[in-house]
Amino acid sequence: RAKLKDPHTVLLADGAEKSAKHILLAQGGRPARPDIPNADLGIVSDDIFNLPKLPKSLLIVGGGYIACEFACILNGLGVEVTQYYRGEQILRGFDGEARGLIADSMRARGVDLRLGTDIAEMSPAGGGAASADPLSKGPVRVRSKDGVERVFDRVLFATGRTPNVEDMGLEEAGVGIGPRGGVAVDDYSQTAAPSVYAIGDVTRRIELTPVAIREGMAFVDTVFGGRPTRIDHQLVPSAVFTRPEYGFVGLSEEEARAEGPIEVYASSFRPMRTAFAGRDDAALMKLVVCARTRRVTGCHIVAPEAGEMIQLAGVAVKMGATKEDFDRVCAVHPTMSEELVTMREPVRAS
Repeated sequence: RAKLKDPHTVLLADGAEKSAKHILLAQGGRPARPDIPNADLGIVSDDIFNLPKLPKSLLIVGGGYIACEFACILNGLGVEVTQYYRGEQILRGFDGEARGLIADSMRARGVDLRLGTDIAEMSPAGGGAASADPLSKGPVRVRSKDGVERVFDRVLFATGRTPNVEDMGLEEAGVGIGPRGGVAVDDYSQTAAPSVYAIGDVTRRIELTPVAIREGMAFVDTVFGGRPTRIDHQLVPSAVFTRPEYGFVGLSEEEARAEGPIEVYASSFRPMRTAFAGRDDAALMKLVVCARTRRVTGCHIVAPEAGEMIQLAGVAVKMGATKEDFDRVCAVHPTMSEELVTMREPVRAS
């Protein structure tokens, strides 16, 4: 265990001290637990991988990408999954049309997705004391805010993450905390203490592994390579590994509409690969286009292997491709992604 003693000194748990010209904070974050009675009866995402066996029934609390990914994974492994989310739709902040399609697909696969509700009370199902070991906890009795009472083998909280900033000596070193609770940094990942830098989830900029890696590379270039390098957090492609996957880059339709006139090109269809197998899986290909510049400001894909597709589409969007640039590319048939270059008429404009 270590923490800062001053802007150039790290204090170790055994009392030893290490000094350096530069110090890099990269202590990441951890899953958050809700502030409710008996929250210790539940587990968090870190615990999933150490469970001695799969539960027969599981309640997942949350509606973000971690909650939805685990709901799909465990449902696919045969667990009876129920998911509570207090909001009106899962994946808040993502494209509305994509969110709706993913929610419908999750329900079709057997996830009992219940929106607009949360845990009102939870207690050990046997009425005994809770075990100190989260992996040894027994069934949990849960009453939801809409009055339904059920017993689940496990309750998984996927209600956000918290940066590891407590007891780090940040105040003593002159390192500030930003409005979202992470370490405050500038475009070069430098904190208010000039000798201290911070990267990754502890800064709460974009909490994705590839972004943290890119921030680390920029730190090395800036501090040791003599090449001051700003962090570019614009147009970062990403994916949510639900079933089906959701890949996206740029603005959602809702975000783009708030910035000015747009055109939306979208195609929803049954992929040939799953239609032949007799499954009703749906796919969505969607481009959000600025009506003034014709630039594609958002690309959204809900389909198998959407993560693979959005990596390549992200190159075009990052380069500033227009809708006409997409149109000039010949389709690869038969593929799902050919829809991205064959949509000629907008489905709506605003």
